[in-house]
Amino acid sequence: MKKISILFLTLALSAQSFAQKNASVNFSRYFTGLTMRVDYFHTGTAAEEHFSLDRILNDGPWAGSETVLLDELNRGLYFFKITDTATNTLLYSRGFASVFGEWQSTGDPSWGTFHESLRFPWPLLPVKLTIEKRDAKNNFVAIWSMVVDPKSRIVNPSVLKSTYKSFPYIENGKTSTHVDIVILGDGYTAAEMDKFHKDVATLTDELFTVEPYKSRKADFNVRAVETPSASSGVNKPHPGVFNRTPLSMSYGAFDSERYALSYDNRTLRDVAATVPYDYMFILINERTYGGGGIFNLYSTVAADNKFSKYIFVHEFGHCFAALADEYYTSDVSYQPAAVTVEPWEPNVTALLDPAKLKWKDLVKPGTPVPTPWDKTEFDNFSYGIQKERRALRAANVPETEMENLFEREKKTTLEMFGKNKYKDAAGAFEGGNYMQFGLYRSALDCIMFTRNRQEFCPACTRAITEVIDMYSH
Repeated sequence: MKKISILFLTLALSAQSFAQKNASVNFSRYFTGLTMRVDYFHTGTAAEEHFSLDRILNDGPWAGSETVLLDELNRGLYFFKITDTATNTLLYSRGFASVFGEWQSTGDPSWGTFHESLRFPWPLLPVKLTIEKRDAKNNFVAIWSMVVDPKSRIVNPSVLKSTYKSFPYIENGKTSTHVDIVILGDGYTAAEMDKFHKDVATLTDELFTVEPYKSRKADFNVRAVETPSASSGVNKPHPGVFNRTPLSMSYGAFDSERYALSYDNRTLRDVAATVPYDYMFILINERTYGGGGIFNLYSTVAADNKFSKYIFVHEFGHCFAALADEYYTSDVSYQPAAVTVEPWEPNVTALLDPAKLKWKDLVKPGTPVPTPWDKTEFDNFSYGIQKERRALRAANVPETEMENLFEREKKTTLEMFGKNKYKDAAGAFEGGNYMQFGLYRSALDCIMFTRNRQEFCPACTRAITEVIDMYSH
C-alpha cells in the first residue's frame, strides 16, 4: 500500500508540473476552437527521408486540452512544434511515431512513401510547423519545416460533412478536459453493425478494468463511427485471403503475419473526424490473432480472438503512452540496433547507469539492480513456443490450435514466474523491446511482456497516467 501511495503522489506532482509549464500559452489568444490538419507525404529509404505537403484543412472541433499545449514527456521517434512566426513563441507540441518510421527500421532497401497527418489547434495567425527526429544520441533535431498561414488559399477551412453514423459509448464531459477516443471498425457489413456495437462495448469495458484506466475512467469519452463493408473480414495476404474494405485494414504489415495496419491515412482521418477525438482505435472483424499500435497514430485489434481483450489493452499502450514492447522472443520485422544510448520509451532501460534508473523511485530499498529472474529457463521455453507458432502458421491450422498454444504458454510461464523471489517487485529485469540482452523492464511480468494477466508494470502505469493528465487538465 505504501508503494502505491508513493506512486500516486509522484503522479500528482507530475500533473502539477504540466500545468505550471504550460501556463505561458493562452489558448484563446492564439487559437480558435477548431482543429487544423496538415496532410503530407513522407518519403525515403532506410537512410534518408523527405516531406512534401498534400493539403491543409479543417478537421472539426478541437478535442484536446486548452491548457496543456506543450508536450514535456519526451516520447516518440518524431516531435512536432507550432511556433508563432511573429514572436517565435512555442504554442503547441507533441511527440509521435509513424508508419514510415517503423518501415524505415525494417531495413528495406527500396524507397517508400506513406501518407501522414499532424493535428493541432487552428491558429489565428501564421505559425511555423517544424518536424524533428531523434539523432544517434536520442536528441530531437529539426528535419522539415513550413509556415502555415490560416488565411492562405491553400488552407481549406470548410467543414467535412460526414456521411457516417456515429454513436457515443462513454461521455463524461467536455472534450477539452477529457481524453477522447474514437473507435472505428473495418470488415463489418451493414448486417454486422450490431456486432460492431457489441465489440465496442466488450473491448472498451475491458480497458477500464485495468489500472490506471480503471481509476481514471471518468477522464475519458469514447465514441464510435460505423463504416459498413461490402463483405465481412479484412485482407489477410499470408494465408491468401484477399479483401477490400472501407478502411483498407490488412494483416501482414512489414511481412509480419500478425501485424495489422492500414496505409490509407487520408480515409482513416476523414472517418475519425466524424467525432471529436484525441486517440483512434480500429476494431477488425476477424478471429485471426493480430493487431498493432503506433504512438499518437492509432491502434488495432482482431475483435474475435480468444486473446482480443489482451491485445486491445496491449496495443493501446503503444498508441496512447508510447510504451515499448517488453517481449523479445517473438518474430518481428524490425532490425534492433545496438544499444548505445538510453531508450526514449518510458518502460525500458539500457541501464547504462544503474544509479540513474529512470524508475528508481519505484524500486524498494534492498531490491538488486539488475534484478535476478529465471531468464534462461524462460528463454529456452519461449523460443520453443515461437518455433511451434511458426510451424502452425505455415500449416494454416484453425485458429483454435494457435489459441491452445498460447494457453499452454500462459500456464507454464505463470508457473515459472510464481517461483521468482522478485515476482511482485519493481526492479530491472533483463530482456525487452525485442532485445534478449542489454535492455531491461521494470517488472518480471506486464501486459507489454506476456499474455499472462491484465496488469501493467509500475513504469507503464506511470507512463499511462502522465498522458491522461495531459488531456484531462
